[in-house]
Amino acid sequence: MDIALLLADKILQLTLMVLLGYVIVKTKLLTSEQSYPISIIGLYIISPAMLITAFQVDYTTETLNGLYLAFVISIIFSALLILLGWILKKSAKLDNIEQATTIYSNSGNLIIPIVASLLGPEWVIYSTAFIVVQSVLFWSHLRALICGKGSVPLRKIILNINILAIIVGMALFLLHIKLPTTIASTLSGLGNMIGPLSMLVAGMLIAAIPFKEIITDKRIYLITFLRLIFIPLILLGVIKLCGFENWVINGETIVMITFLATISPSAATITQMAVAYGQDAKKASAIYGVTTLLCVFTMPIIIWLYQIT
Repeated sequence: MDIALLLADKILQLTLMVLLGYVIVKTKLLTSEQSYPISIIGLYIISPAMLITAFQVDYTTETLNGLYLAFVISIIFSALLILLGWILKKSAKLDNIEQATTIYSNSGNLIIPIVASLLGPEWVIYSTAFIVVQSVLFWSHLRALICGKGSVPLRKIILNINILAIIVGMALFLLHIKLPTTIASTLSGLGNMIGPLSMLVAGMLIAAIPFKEIITDKRIYLITFLRLIFIPLILLGVIKLCGFENWVINGETIVMITFLATISPSAATITQMAVAYGQDAKKASAIYGVTTLLCVFTMPIIIWLYQIT
């Protein structure tokens, strides 16, 4: 239960950052529209820096086996999430933004700082497996959902700076190459900004939505239930049935890290993409805001269930 309590404290810290973004707009220091350039910085500078930095760890057989496990689970979970999103779209009549927010979680912005704080920086690499898989889907499946297009050209996916950052990071890890200290420190410093930056952007966008509109919209609470309770419980059942934690050394912790990535609030990237591509950013940010606030309670409970079952 200690991890569950520490988790609640860390999430609360990030939630306070959302409130700071909210205050910045309400005090008229900035406007919600000014979150656009900040979103671009997050998507195209901070995120790639974080992805490359995550792979700058020592290469060992144990680490590699743990990464294999994390990647296998990440692929399985991502496939299940997309399938569940498709089923829920039909059964609950979700629009594209609602479908996206049920499928995609805040795996990078929230999980990396949480894993580093709870378990130590040496465990962060295992969180990158889900981030890598989800990043590919961000710039293919999610982008198609947000833009309302059926497909995205393969060339655009591969040449996206975030995908290139993943390829570079994995190549450096597999080739046992460590970046020069100056470059590594620069990328690390930028990558550490991803949590606070995303939280501030979300708070700025939430500030543009009338509070009454958020608390009276039943659709938001439906999506919140699906994102934070319904889907995590299904994935927990899959974990226990398959026994992933017994596959490698430290398997229980590695599986928990990947599981954490799937039970977090709706992805901040959805809000950022909605802003960048002129879609319903207000709805995306409202769902993001509510799920971020309520995950303070749901994530520790779900992780507690993971530990006792």
